[in-house]
Amino acid sequence: MKFSKLSQLFLVSAFGLILATLLTACQLVSIDIVYVADSAGSSTGSAGQIQTFAVDAGSGALRSAGPIVSSGGTTPVSLAVTTDSANLYVANQGNKTVVHFAIAASGTVSQKDTVTLATVPVSIAVNAAGTYLYVISGTTSATLTEYALSSGTIGSAISTVSLVVPGYATDTILPTGVAVLPSNAAVYVTAVDKSAYNPGGATTSNANPGWLFGFSLGSSGALNATSGSPYQSGVKPSALAIDPTSRFVYATDYASNDLVGYTVQSNNSLNFMVNGPFKTGDEPTAITIDPRGLYIYIANSLDNTVSSYSISLPTGTPSTVVNATSSAGNATDTQPVSIVVEPALGRYVYTANYLGNSVSGFKLNPNTGALESNQATPYPTSAIPTAIVAIPHGNHALQTTTP
Repeated sequence: MKFSKLSQLFLVSAFGLILATLLTACQLVSIDIVYVADSAGSSTGSAGQIQTFAVDAGSGALRSAGPIVSSGGTTPVSLAVTTDSANLYVANQGNKTVVHFAIAASGTVSQKDTVTLATVPVSIAVNAAGTYLYVISGTTSATLTEYALSSGTIGSAISTVSLVVPGYATDTILPTGVAVLPSNAAVYVTAVDKSAYNPGGATTSNANPGWLFGFSLGSSGALNATSGSPYQSGVKPSALAIDPTSRFVYATDYASNDLVGYTVQSNNSLNFMVNGPFKTGDEPTAITIDPRGLYIYIANSLDNTVSSYSISLPTGTPSTVVNATSSAGNATDTQPVSIVVEPALGRYVYTANYLGNSVSGFKLNPNTGALESNQATPYPTSAIPTAIVAIPHGNHALQTTTP
């Protein structure tokens, strides 16, 4: 049987079209870059490093997206990125440093400058304007330091405040979390009384309260305590998150397995949310809010789960989200200690699992907030991952939802 030249041309074109379609279907489209801070194969946490992963748009699966680079120190514990996705910062406890990395368009990072602290850093945050870096530090006392940023470069310390609780002046206060209002107007810090803390994680029966400190940003970056600060915050507050509208602040209580909510007042002071606190899983360690401000996700380090909540937009009150199938969709690998929602589409949630040496991934239902485990999760990392952040890769808009 012979084909005419026209028929042959048609077959070749059709075959080429089919092949191109198949190749396109197999191609991964990256919507986000995820950074994980961990340590290079040492259970004691030396040789800090940063791993770079790309998020597949269709499945949420992670794949390596660049070389592993040194964190610029040892025992990295916290990561922060600027809202323009141009700068990454890492806090290293082992050598008391905060290191700045520039982020290329491809997502790769390169070390730029370093600041060395007098005390051990615990957590860091950057304001939305990209003008200030906030560092909480201390193992025998608690300090909040504000550094000026210029095109990402860490400048001089603008303001340093000691976190002291009136009436508890002789107690040792330890910082645990820091977050900045998206409006850039204030910064908040959680801290625990050492009586509520010991290396085993247990809480003593006579533990003093935990605390949340608030500071409004004054002229030239001055930090001024908000009215009523510090505020009681459970027994052992462990992490902080603020909604995108700067109206609500949430703190996790590691000791009581609670979520404590606050409403932000016009002077940046805080009021407790009614009907709170709200129950979490066992030993909540990290918290994040999706970029639309509709849902809260909490990593529970003891029972290896993620708690999901929807936010009442008028009041900020969280309500537990129940998965349509089972709670198995919220299970992580062992001991999740950091959590993030990817910012490009707001469709995937990731936890860094300290003892699992991995990242767990979940697909977020944008209409309900329910979670479903991602394809091929968990994703292996190097030893003892402690922090995770994400930036959008390319031009992607958030998907619309029905609250």
